[in-house]
Amino acid sequence: MMQQILQDMYIEPDLLRELNEEQKQILFYKIREEQVRRWNERESRDPGPAVRKKCGRRGIRWLLGSDGELWVWVMGEAPGDKPYEEIAEELMEERARKQAQREAQELRRVKEAEIEKKFRDAMAKEKARFVAEKWREETDDRKAAKHEEEVEDRIREELKKCEEEERQRGEEEIRQTEERRAKELYISLKQEEKRSDRDDKEWQEQLRRSKAADEEMKCKARRARDEYKRQSLRAIEKGLVAGLSGLFQKTHLNGSGQNRRHGGVIEQSAAPAEANQPAGSAPTPVHCRRRQNRRFSSPVTQSITECPVWIRPPRPTSRDSILRWFKEEQRPRRAGFERSSNTIAPWFHGIISRQESESLLMNASEGCFLVRVSERIWGYTLSYRTASGFKHFLIDASGDYYSFLGVDQNRHATLADLIDFHKEEVITTSGGELLQDSCRQKGSSLDYGGLFQ
Repeated sequence: MMQQILQDMYIEPDLLRELNEEQKQILFYKIREEQVRRWNERESRDPGPAVRKKCGRRGIRWLLGSDGELWVWVMGEAPGDKPYEEIAEELMEERARKQAQREAQELRRVKEAEIEKKFRDAMAKEKARFVAEKWREETDDRKAAKHEEEVEDRIREELKKCEEEERQRGEEEIRQTEERRAKELYISLKQEEKRSDRDDKEWQEQLRRSKAADEEMKCKARRARDEYKRQSLRAIEKGLVAGLSGLFQKTHLNGSGQNRRHGGVIEQSAAPAEANQPAGSAPTPVHCRRRQNRRFSSPVTQSITECPVWIRPPRPTSRDSILRWFKEEQRPRRAGFERSSNTIAPWFHGIISRQESESLLMNASEGCFLVRVSERIWGYTLSYRTASGFKHFLIDASGDYYSFLGVDQNRHATLADLIDFHKEEVITTSGGELLQDSCRQKGSSLDYGGLFQ
């Protein structure tokens, strides 16, 4: 399952929600490591395009100081500079003054156009009136004409005087408006500066919290990696690991004797499997049983999907597919049985839901646990009772080993080996989950959802 996730670089949201925070951190670390590996592999194959792209890219050159370092000038801190507050104050006053001047200029232009239009219309009306009178007084002499010119000059002077007074009043109004607008803009800029300072403080606080959260996530991931390495070494010492990924991949544990030990245990499952077959059902073909015995007793474990009658889909599609998978692949591997007997382990509950498992663990003590068949992956779910609630860990059984998905990459030969290992070793360092008491089924009749029928 982990190899499939790293190959696709994708995990389904439903499956991601099943993982706890530390499992998600390790999964992210593995995906990131795979991305870096692919990138290095691609660069080693064809570095040409990357180099050409880098050479053709535009760049910048920073100004260097006498010491060879980048030259930086901080406004207000160089010798002879004014304090930053004074510079900011002057800049705000200058911005306010220029804005007020631009608005006053526009107001002055509009006012000038109004005045010109007003007195131009008045002059046209007066000329029209005198022209009309002239036409009515066809017999006027020079005196009348001179008088007309004098009257026209007098009117022009009066209109010019009125126009000048109107301009002065308009200029005074514009000046007062400019001063008032400059004050308003100055106050607005001061308020904007205060809001900016307040927003900057809030942003700094958010940045601090974000950095603290990042550091906490890094610490969790680092602790998880260290715990993974420690548990891997511990598992090697105990001889409970079927195969390891990453640093310990391709390492043979305890030679062929260890494989023979697991092979002997697995071969004992043939008798219980036949004993549990219902009366009247067709017995398992001899050649299939021999193939299964050879597969699990051999030092090199073969793939379960070699049987031509069972082609496993990428993930469980129905309850019937889960039953078939368990009967044809897991029962021969003694999944759900105790290590050294043909008795079903008390912690194994078969196919039950998450809600049912939490209901069984509700009144149990801390450290109590059970194992149920997962309906999301080819594997199981270990449900664990904590002091404050419940935790659920996915166990990947899609290959020839059993391991926690995303957290513990130790590969155990049987499901019972994984359970016994974590009775002495915690699952995660941060949580300290140590398997203590098995949660047994309630009632006298044991129901495993049809797995052993």
